[in-house]
Amino acid sequence: MAAYMLCRRTAMFCWAIRGLSSIKSYIPVSAQCGLLQQIAHYNPKPLKLNLKNPYIPDKDSENTPEWQKTAKYDRKLFGRYGFSSGVNPAELWPSHAQLEEMIAEEREWNPPLEVLLKNVEAKEMEANAKRLGREKLIAGNMAKMPKMVADWRREKREAKLKLKEEKARRDRLLAEARERFGYALDPRSPKFLEMVSDIEKEEKKKKNDAKTKQTEDHFPTIYF
Repeated sequence: MAAYMLCRRTAMFCWAIRGLSSIKSYIPVSAQCGLLQQIAHYNPKPLKLNLKNPYIPDKDSENTPEWQKTAKYDRKLFGRYGFSSGVNPAELWPSHAQLEEMIAEEREWNPPLEVLLKNVEAKEMEANAKRLGREKLIAGNMAKMPKMVADWRREKREAKLKLKEEKARRDRLLAEARERFGYALDPRSPKFLEMVSDIEKEEKKKKNDAKTKQTEDHFPTIYF
């Protein structure tokens, strides 16, 4: 581990020197001197690794933290100190149960190519089915469009005619009330509403009488 860190820092230093030489033509002379001086005074901190007497926690001691007694920490020790850690590398491998769990997780998150292709095909089929269903719905609605437009226009004409008839009836009732009482009445007043009720009763009686007369004309009464 220590050798790896030293090699990495040496590579970084060499990269900085190469970068400086590549941009030398673009940097003023004064700036180049300052940059060289800064690199010359580069003094990295030494690695704090005691390779001669590494710290190996006592797992049987009560003073040792629990996280230092785990297999994860043993892997860390072996990766840092190697065989000097006293850790048996054979014990660092996962158990059969852990391997099965890792394999199952690998299959779940990284399935085989055949499974991926089947999933893509299923998604494409589902998307095509949705598209065809939507197109069918749109075609059906477009076929119904002329009738829907005709119905809408008919309903609009009927509503307009109904409003016109109601307005004419209201004007006629107001004129009749003015004729009866000699002055204009408020359509919300009790007197006007009572007059409207009487008129409706008279109209209903006239309709019933006309219907009765029509029935008698078609079926005359026979006397014995």
